[in-house]
Amino acid sequence: MRFRGILFLFLLSITSSVVYGQEDLFAQLDTAEETPFDLLPERMLFTQRILWGEKGVMRLTGISDLDEEHRMKELKLRKAMLNVHQVIGYATLAGMVAQGIIGGQLYKGDYSLYDTHETLGGVVTATYFTGAALSLFAPPPLISSKEIGLSGARAHKWLASVHLSAMIATQYYKERDKALHKASAYTAFGAYAAATVVIRFKQ
Repeated sequence: MRFRGILFLFLLSITSSVVYGQEDLFAQLDTAEETPFDLLPERMLFTQRILWGEKGVMRLTGISDLDEEHRMKELKLRKAMLNVHQVIGYATLAGMVAQGIIGGQLYKGDYSLYDTHETLGGVVTATYFTGAALSLFAPPPLISSKEIGLSGARAHKWLASVHLSAMIATQYYKERDKALHKASAYTAFGAYAAATVVIRFKQ
């Protein structure tokens, strides 16, 4: 049990450091007046830097050169990816609700829906991490967000560290500890639902 607790805290610290220490995913979608020196924001997610940074994969391979024309195309791609991320987010939330209802029946001893629970669990996991990938690997905005104080976007980012950690824990404890699996699943749902709501009020 002590090892499991340490593992969970380790996963939480990793995901929290990724989310807290990086640029807000939903900053500035609009274009702005620019110079050759501000085609990229000062801060980027490390996943964005790997692909879209000055020496990222997209630059080194020549797929998308770092110039004004390609950055305008990247901003359009970013907007499309974040829109799909949002749609997938609502679908994932609906799947989580269904999973919670079915899971509750299983914990009461009704195993007639076990196969459905397993199948739906796989679908929810796939949509969750697909949505996460769309936001993590979307091209960066033109400028870094400089928000001060609490906002919907910032709260969304903080909650993301919670539900990402909880989703990882849910999968890890699936066959190892039913109590921790259940607690992780409810934590993931609560944080994910809250993140879905607060982003509607982003500044």
